[in-house]
This record gives sequence, C-alpha cells and structure tokens, in this order.
Amino acid sequence: MGSSKTLFFFALMAFTAMAVTPAFAETNEEDPGLVMNFYKETCPQAEDIIREQVKLLYKRHKNTAFSWLRNIFHDCAVESCDASLLLDSTRRELSEKETDRSFGMRNFRYIEDIKEAVERECPGVVSCADILVLSAREGIVSLGGPYIPLKTGRRDGRKSRAEVLEQYLPDHNESMSVVLDRFASIGIDTPGVVALLGAHSVGRTHCVKLVQRLYPEVDPALNPDHVEHMLKKCPDPIPDPKAVQYVRNDRGTPMKLDNNYYRNILDNKGLMMVDHQLAIDKRTKAYVKKMANSEDYWAKEFSRAITILSENNPLTGTKGEIRRQCNMANKYHYKD
Repeated sequence: MGSSKTLFFFALMAFTAMAVTPAFAETNEEDPGLVMNFYKETCPQAEDIIREQVKLLYKRHKNTAFSWLRNIFHDCAVESCDASLLLDSTRRELSEKETDRSFGMRNFRYIEDIKEAVERECPGVVSCADILVLSAREGIVSLGGPYIPLKTGRRDGRKSRAEVLEQYLPDHNESMSVVLDRFASIGIDTPGVVALLGAHSVGRTHCVKLVQRLYPEVDPALNPDHVEHMLKKCPDPIPDPKAVQYVRNDRGTPMKLDNNYYRNILDNKGLMMVDHQLAIDKRTKAYVKKMANSEDYWAKEFSRAITILSENNPLTGTKGEIRRQCNMANKYHYKD
C-alpha cells in the first residue's frame, strides 16, 4: 500500500511538472531584444520579400528610395524605433507625418504595399518597425550605398510622438551644436553625424527650406556659380509649399548615395544652413574633408551611424504590438 502511494505521489509530481513547466518557461523567457535574422523560424522569407518589394518599387518610382532613407531618421531618432511615424492622425492624436518637421515626406502608401506582401506570407508576424528599417537598408543599396547588416525583432508602438518631435529632430536651420547634441543623445558621435548628413547626397530640397539663403539678399557664403541655378529653381521669395519647386541636393550624382556631397559643401554648394555649417564648423570640418577624400571612410561611418540609429530604444519582447496595418494601431483596425 505504501509503495502504491509513493508511486502515485511521483506520478502526480511528474504530471504537475509537465503541466506547469511550459507556462513557467513562457512567462520567464528572456526578451532576446534585437538579433540578426529574428524571423528565421517564424517568417524565413521576410527579409527577401522586403528586398524584392523595395527593388520593384524603386524600378517603378525612383524617388521611393529617398523616402525609405528619410523614414529611418524621422522614426528612429524620435524616442524609439517603433514605426510611430507611420501612424495616421486620429480624433485625439496628430500624426508625426503631418507636423511641420515632416514637411515633404511622402510615399508612405508604399510601406503598406510591402506590409501587405509580407502579411500574405506570414500574417501577424513581421512588425512595421522592422519593415521601415529594412526598407531603408534596401533603399540605401538601391542608391548605390553600402549594404548594412541590421538586427530585427522590433515591435510597433501604439501612439504618435508628434508632441515631442521637435525635441529630437533638429531643423535645417539649427546650430551645429544643437544638431550634434541631438544625435549624441542617441549615441551617435560627431563623425557619425557628418556621415549621416551625407544622405543629402541624394534627393531634392524644397525651396521652402532654402529661400532664406536667397532672399532678400543672397547669402555671400554661397558659391556664385550655384546661386544662378538656385534662383532659377526658386524664383519666389515666399514659395508655395504645395508647388513643385525643388533644387537637387547634388547635381553631379543626384541619384547616387556617395561622398560627392562633401565635395559640394566644401565648395560652398550646400543648399541648407546645416550643410554649410557642417563644412565650416571646427568640430565637423576635418571629418567632412576626410569623407570627401575617402568614400570608403564615409561608407564605414555611415553604416555605423545607421546601425546605431536603427537600434535606438526599440520595443521588443512583449512590448508594443505587431500592427495589421502600418498606418493604424490594432485597436483601430479591430474596432467594430
């Protein structure tokens, strides 16, 4: 009788252990944070799908690559790399993408195209935050820039950060001290800042952003040979924000992400004040010269800075959510 009770006791303990161990393990499982190839088990095709979608969109609409690149800066530099940038405004919250600091940003609908393609393969698995970061990586490659290995595992935020945007994103007219301080707060040092601004090698700048250098008087620091072109493109002292009035950031290699930007700003052909300041400030000028002379050095520092930016305070583990649509939190997607 005693041996039967003993056997029953051990059997009960074994059954209890089997019943509770999975739940215990699940609740105590460590958050792996960001890792390389996070989706290798849950959605092994994720990165390939994003890459192919970016290639397809770039083939159809070349300017999407500029948008991917700008997205990672505007999202990840503001508190967290959590795709809050992609959220639409609601009755209670203004979206980040509708603020003045996001002027000129567009092509958000193409992020939805990428998300839909990933959802068809793996519903509810891949975050919009990871799609935003990986599409930026592929956009950089499309523009001839370096391939940057990036970790994944981000989850999506549920709210816009519009109210704090200007505390994090420096304006094009800010002093170099402010620009350096803002980036330093997320771990990007001076050569990293100089390298990131090399993104101004591609794309266009709306006349709204640079007319203060042309009117009422032309900034004497501007290269006279460049002024004529700028005045032709921006003939109005008060340009219409909705008008198609732009100046190419780099007339030499406008569709190539390279170090030509640094040669331009050393030649006083920078469009915005931040470009001009970068070339003359004693804290940054030496790095500008070094990057103008070595594209490899620029690419190395650019890759390092993008990596730090992409890993800024992400939501991982059980934080946040995996949005079904990138432009709205799930609570709005699922509402009756």
